[in-house]
Amino acid sequence: MTAADLLVRDVSWAPSKRAPLVLHQTGFHVKPGRILGVVGPNGAGKSTLLRLLYRYHAPLSGAVEIDGQDIWSMPPRAAARQTAAVLQEQPSGFGMTVQEIVALGRTPHRLGYSTSGARDAEIVAEALATLDLPALAHRDFGTLSGGERQRVMVARALAQEPRLLILDEPTNHLDIRHQLEVLALIRKLDLTIVVSLHDLNIAAGVCDDILLLQGGRALGFGAPHDVLTETLISGAFAVDARQEQLSPSNNRHFSFHLPL
Repeated sequence: MTAADLLVRDVSWAPSKRAPLVLHQTGFHVKPGRILGVVGPNGAGKSTLLRLLYRYHAPLSGAVEIDGQDIWSMPPRAAARQTAAVLQEQPSGFGMTVQEIVALGRTPHRLGYSTSGARDAEIVAEALATLDLPALAHRDFGTLSGGERQRVMVARALAQEPRLLILDEPTNHLDIRHQLEVLALIRKLDLTIVVSLHDLNIAAGVCDDILLLQGGRALGFGAPHDVLTETLISGAFAVDARQEQLSPSNNRHFSFHLPL
């Protein structure tokens, strides 16, 4: 299955037609297989935008299209076969094991009351292995640490076999090793990915494109070196952002200071 072509056409959103806009008209294009990082301060509209992409909120204006088709013109099951989301909020587990949670990712691919088959079991096992979870497969999900739960949620999303993967702060709750593992996984997945991140240095290193939001408005969209500039970052976050070159790799790194 090929990665999705994602086109967002001037979407906006508010809790009601009379309420102030939480997200003002925003548009961008993510080509198949690319990784878009959505960055900005708290309250910038990042999570709201992601909710529009995985069909939790319907846009007040504009449209979200996958391969030219509006996601709201698709039946819910068809849309769920296209897009998977990993959220910051994690379910309680309801007494389910890790393997059972990951197997829920196969639900959009089943017809009626059909049960899972051998192919489903293979996909679930592969997702567990990818996230280093086989040893936890029969553990009660509710007994896991925050970081372990996050890895289970990523595995469930992969078991869904999406073409578009939405990740809302996927490195939250993870220790350094598992942060690096998840970031490495993101880079090698043959999917179109939209990920919100707080760490601008991670965003610059992982993402092909960056969307910078502030106050519900887009301040910039494009390559990391074009959007993650000292001027734009300083303005968006109300800090003094300074860009440094790290030798010998020559990778760029931001340091941040409160303005005097």
